[in-house]
Amino acid sequence: MALARSGRHDLEALLRTRQLDRTLTTALPPPEAADADAVAPTGAHTLDAQLGGGFPRGQLSEIVGRRSSGRTSLLLRMLAEATSRGELVALVDVLDTFDVASAVAAGVVLDRLLWVRGHAVSNPGLCRDLNTRAVEQAVKAFTLILQAGHFGLAAFDVAEAPLDAIRRLPFTTWLRLQRIVEGSRTACVLVGEQSMARSSAGLTLQLDAPRARFDAHLLNGLASSARVVRARARFQEHVCVPVSTACAGN
Repeated sequence: MALARSGRHDLEALLRTRQLDRTLTTALPPPEAADADAVAPTGAHTLDAQLGGGFPRGQLSEIVGRRSSGRTSLLLRMLAEATSRGELVALVDVLDTFDVASAVAAGVVLDRLLWVRGHAVSNPGLCRDLNTRAVEQAVKAFTLILQAGHFGLAAFDVAEAPLDAIRRLPFTTWLRLQRIVEGSRTACVLVGEQSMARSSAGLTLQLDAPRARFDAHLLNGLASSARVVRARARFQEHVCVPVSTACAGN
C-alpha cells in the first residue's frame, strides 16, 4: 500500500512538472465560498443553494436530460440571469432550435446575446457525415467564442442532435475547450441529452422527467428532479428544480 501511494505521488509530481495536471482531483483544494467571480448564478434559488451559488466560472460543466426534462428552460433562465447582471452571453445553437419569443418571455436581454445558429440534419439517411461536419463546425465556433473571452456565460446546445455525430468527436475536443476556458470568468455549459465531458472542477446537472402540478385540475407548473454531480467534492445530491409554464391568450 505504501508503495502504491509513493508511485501515485511520483506520477502526480511528474504530471505537474510537465503541466499536465489539470485532470487531477486528488490535490484540488476544497470549494471556496461562492462569489460573483467564482460562480454564475442560475436564477433558480433552490438550485443555486445546492450548487454553492451557481455554475463554476472557468470550468466546463453540463446540463443533461431527455426531451421535456427542463434543460432548455434552465438554460433560458441562466441566460436571462446573466444578461440581467449586464453580462454578455453566447449561445452556439447546433440544431437551430433556439426560440426567440421564449427567450424574451424568460427575460433574456437579446442585445447582450451572441447567437450562433447551426444546422444539423435530424434524419440524414445515408449522409450522416453531414451531421458530423455540422457538429464539428459548431465546435469550431464555440472555440472561437471561448478564445475571444468577455462572456459571462457561454453555452453549447447540442440537445436533439444525433448522438452518433457527437460520439464521433474526439475526446480531446473537450480537453481543448477546458484549457481555453480555464482561469477565465466565463461559465462554460454544455447542454445535451447525455453527458459529454466536464472539467475536474466542473459539474454535471442531470435533469429527470418533470412531474406535472395541478390546481383544481388545471396545469399550473412542472417540477423536475435534478441530480447534481460535482467532481471536486465527489458527492451526489438530489434537488427539486421548479420549472414554471405559462400560457398567454389573445
